Amino acid sequence: SFAVVEGCGAHGCEYMTGGTAIILGAVGDNFGAGMTGGMAFIYDEKNEFENFANPGSIVWQNVETEYWKKFLKKNIFEFQTLTESKKAKKILDNFDIELKNFKQVCPVEMLDKLDNPISLKPHVKKAG
Repeated sequence: SFAVVEGCGAHGCEYMTGGTAIILGAVGDNFGAGMTGGMAFIYDEKNEFENFANPGSIVWQNVETEYWKKFLKKNIFEFQTLTESKKAKKILDNFDIELKNFKQVCPVEMLDKLDNPISLKPHVKKAG
């Protein structure tokens, strides 16, 4: 499953098990709670995503790898083509700059199972 939306309320991607969500705007509280699969990208222009994320099951970071940068741009372009979204157009018109505003969200348990890793550096699993 795949979704591109311009924002979402509380409990976004809760118990998500697969697919991809691209959210071109604000999210509500408890984002990613119980998320065990899939991937999400949040356009976090105000850099406040961490205030809404549920850190128990997810990690988030800037989009680091070329694979995911291209994936994100291609899918925002398709969304903009289909919907004529002004928000998507604004992002695409300055993509290299706007890319810095995105958070890539991945379930902790998926980090070592991804075909295309999200990071250029290895993630260290906490003992426990």
